[in-house]
Amino acid sequence: MDTHADHFSSTVPTPGGPRPRRKVLRAVTAGAVVLAVTAGGAWAAGIGPFARDTGPDPAAGEQARAFLADWAAGRVPGAAERTTSPDAARRVLDSFTGGLDIDEPVLEAGTAAESGDGTVTVPFTARMPVTGLGTWTYRSELPLREQADGVWKVDWKLSVVHPRLSGTEKFRLEREDGKPPEVADRQGRRLTADAFPSLAPLMNRLGGDGGGNTGARGAIRLVDRTTGKVRRTEATFGTKAVRADKGPVPTTLDAGWQSAAEEALASHADGKNAALVALRIDDGEVLAVANSPAGGFNRALSGTYAPGSTWKIVTSSALLLKDAVAPDDVVDCPKFLTVGKKFQNVELSEHPGATFRKDFTESCNTAFISLRDRLGDGELGDVARKYFGVGQEWHVGAPTYDGSVPVPKDETEKAASMIGQGRVQANPLIMASVTATAVSGRFRQPSLVAGTQDTTRTTPLPREVVGQLREMLRATVTGGTARMLSGLPGEVGAKTGTAEVSDDQDNNGWLVAHRGNVAVACVVEEGVTGGGSAGPIVRSLLTAAPGDSE
Repeated sequence: MDTHADHFSSTVPTPGGPRPRRKVLRAVTAGAVVLAVTAGGAWAAGIGPFARDTGPDPAAGEQARAFLADWAAGRVPGAAERTTSPDAARRVLDSFTGGLDIDEPVLEAGTAAESGDGTVTVPFTARMPVTGLGTWTYRSELPLREQADGVWKVDWKLSVVHPRLSGTEKFRLEREDGKPPEVADRQGRRLTADAFPSLAPLMNRLGGDGGGNTGARGAIRLVDRTTGKVRRTEATFGTKAVRADKGPVPTTLDAGWQSAAEEALASHADGKNAALVALRIDDGEVLAVANSPAGGFNRALSGTYAPGSTWKIVTSSALLLKDAVAPDDVVDCPKFLTVGKKFQNVELSEHPGATFRKDFTESCNTAFISLRDRLGDGELGDVARKYFGVGQEWHVGAPTYDGSVPVPKDETEKAASMIGQGRVQANPLIMASVTATAVSGRFRQPSLVAGTQDTTRTTPLPREVVGQLREMLRATVTGGTARMLSGLPGEVGAKTGTAEVSDDQDNNGWLVAHRGNVAVACVVEEGVTGGGSAGPIVRSLLTAAPGDSE
């Protein structure tokens, strides 16, 4: 069992529910909040710790974020009920995502602003994955109006979905399917979607320009609803198809590791959405990419998740780099810590007089949050970018999401960022790379195909910091929350993580690990705990894997 302190609790009012109007002490709901279906919703940054008497009613921002979360997660009826025209909204949202083959949108809310007519406007960025083609990105905004009963609702109109959607114009998806390229692993062995189902959505995205835009092609057009005449092209996907005479696209994948990864997910994901990446530490070459379910959205490379306590690897690095703490320093681990809202440890666990090493191995949230004042507001993001490459543009050979660590908008969000919550976003590719960087000292851009461009600029971690990180990762296996890996051969280091998603969903479970020359990261949506859900998957992979790719 993963009975560690990755989970935190806070009290947030139910979005959209009736509440008394506040004349004073109105808190500002500001800053972007990422709402990603791959994470099943969002950590609600909610009301900050500083009360103010100006700004939009926080309830309006909460309703906007709840609408986007429901839409992103496919809860269309719920999203529609948050609008002024539920029936129309439900019909349009269903036809928009279904008609354009959009699977698992990522919706990012911006800062709410008051309008002169009494409405509140919340801008948002939409990243719409079009199945088998790519991601369509655009911006729109949500107008919200307070109803007679005091509840804020999205003032429904077609432009809520997209600013160019109207009563006279709609969108049309056009496909030009090309034959997927043949793919070979690092030993020249042919990889097929039949034998390796998780690779199916990846096949069309490998090779060519190094950005994964080959094979299938298509476009989204804005057309006249009556005549069908094309008014403009909103997005295009793909380039020229791969020529058959070029032969299989060579990849860094390893058939043995890929098989072990897919079997681990099939046997231990328990039907939940999950993803896994394994890569070589010394050069960043990806050995396995696996998703459950196998088809559709590639969570492993493009997912946007709060990494939870696996992010404490980066937080620890930031603290150790500036000598803000040492492994043997006493950093108390109380049950609760309030920073604008109450944070807590799993099962209200506590470790009085714990060292920082103990806080890491037991994943104590309150201890890490208590050290937030030892880092500048933007320092965690700076360390993530400078040393770990997170947030820089990666050229892996297929479409990826490369992470985000925004500067916290208030003390509550800064506290959450220390434990991989708030607006910190990552995926298994990023966290496998973070683990590889931590134990080797140097970021190496992950790659799936040869010849990818590397435009990242990073700085090596000091040798002393690397040694401290390796020791704490190992101690987490031998006597901490990753004890489920302790019986494996070799010197395994690991970190568990549990990331809160929303009040009505179970936590996501995380586990990262390294052994020999391989780093692994796994996430299980609504897995409750990292050790309990991702732990058996990683253990199965490391048990069956064909060596450590020295």
